[in-house]
Amino acid sequence: VDVRRLDLGDLRRAVGYVPQETFLFSVPLQENVAFGVPERERGDGFGARLEHAVAVSRLANDLSQFPDGLTTMVGERGVTLSGGQKQRVAIARAVLRDPAILVLDDALSSVDTNTAAQILAGLREVMRGRTSIIIAQRIATVREADQIIVLHEGAIVERGAHAELLRQGGRYAAMYRRELLEAELSD
Repeated sequence: VDVRRLDLGDLRRAVGYVPQETFLFSVPLQENVAFGVPERERGDGFGARLEHAVAVSRLANDLSQFPDGLTTMVGERGVTLSGGQKQRVAIARAVLRDPAILVLDDALSSVDTNTAAQILAGLREVMRGRTSIIIAQRIATVREADQIIVLHEGAIVERGAHAELLRQGGRYAAMYRRELLEAELSD
């Protein structure tokens, strides 16, 4: 469907977007997660949905570090949170909205590789049955995607599934080998 034929409000409600640089407000953490969820949708079951979103994003791992858990005030633009925590708030925000289309724009770039793997494991279930677009630098983030598109200087240079791209031996395979070598060296 040509998106120009859709109502802009409907289109915006259908998309959950997690940017690399997250904007947070000077409100409690739970309000930052719930941003974009209309008040009328915050009734019965909202607490369980919020907990699920916080668990999937692995923000739950850090709640003990915050003096008041989810009710802790977040400084202006999220100044009191690390880059990875900000990204996890944005992931929880998108999961809570339950969009038809999920766009992750380098959304795990500030998260360590172990936590990123945990988040991806939780997101697999969330992404099932919806269109998900993942923009990433790390192969581990995209390796299980149905379709991987490799861009170079603004052009598509390779396209396919992980195994297929490895067999082709092109840019993707080289990036994969480099990532494996970096992981070995860091261990």
